[in-house]
Amino acid sequence: MGNTHNYLDQLLFGVAPYLALALFFLVTIQRYRAQAFTYSSLSSQFLENERHFWGMVPLHYGILVVIAGHFVAFLFPRTVLAWNGHPVRLYILEISALIFGLLTLLGLMSTLVRRLTYSKVRTVTSISDIILHVLLLIQVVSGVYVAVTCSWGSSWFAASATPYLWSIVMLDPDISYVIAMPFAVKLHIVNACLVIGFFPFTRLVHVLVIPNPYLWRKPQVVRWNRSPEARN
Repeated sequence: MGNTHNYLDQLLFGVAPYLALALFFLVTIQRYRAQAFTYSSLSSQFLENERHFWGMVPLHYGILVVIAGHFVAFLFPRTVLAWNGHPVRLYILEISALIFGLLTLLGLMSTLVRRLTYSKVRTVTSISDIILHVLLLIQVVSGVYVAVTCSWGSSWFAASATPYLWSIVMLDPDISYVIAMPFAVKLHIVNACLVIGFFPFTRLVHVLVIPNPYLWRKPQVVRWNRSPEARN
């Protein structure tokens, strides 16, 4: 049983990250070279805008801040630990991270409900859209759960997750940093690999080639070329 767990840990935390990264880079490049026109968000905003706005805006604001926080802890772990050395600053960071995580969850749930309940949007929803939403939902829910149940996540991320991630980058994976972590943390890591590996097969690829305008652009105006009588 011990050997089985060891092999599974090696597969999930030592091999899976490289498989995900290989898929990400190879398929992303191949898709751009063969089907550059598919690098689009394929927005359904013109089909329905109000619920789209209340879903996408909190989702984008929330996820951008959460991802930025992960990168800061990854690149500057000592700075994060020094910041957390003062209790007030630690509370501010933890509460802020939780708020933006919940904002991301709210936006993601809103976009998923919209896709499943609004008939016109459901018609243009593909299987990859549903899979992507499920993976993102697992990622966000597990992240929020970890933030709520594992105290001072920003500190242990900088102290444990960051060395593990750097060992992946340096092509010398050290899974000892993660094998003792709670199940929710392991789920968060494994699901992140699934999201990265599935990324080039989805509409998310548009973020690699153009700035995302959802946060600041004016409402989209759609004009018909035919009169209402002709459409009837």
